[in-house]
Amino acid sequence: MKSREFLDGLKGKSLAELNDELVAAKKELFNLRFQNATNQLDNTSRIKEVRRNIARIQTAMSLERKAAN
Repeated sequence: MKSREFLDGLKGKSLAELNDELVAAKKELFNLRFQNATNQLDNTSRIKEVRRNIARIQTAMSLERKAAN
């Protein structure tokens, strides 16, 4: 139920906070891909998890924008 906890954490955040989360997640994804390319990454499933978290953040941002209108 990790994803449910992540979603619950996103619900109370403003659009600016969600944008900051998105930027941080994209930086993390870049670093993970870089580590994977140089064979330094031990847990490759983390890439998949971060990609899904980015999608969750983008969905929460979309819902927040729709609620504001």
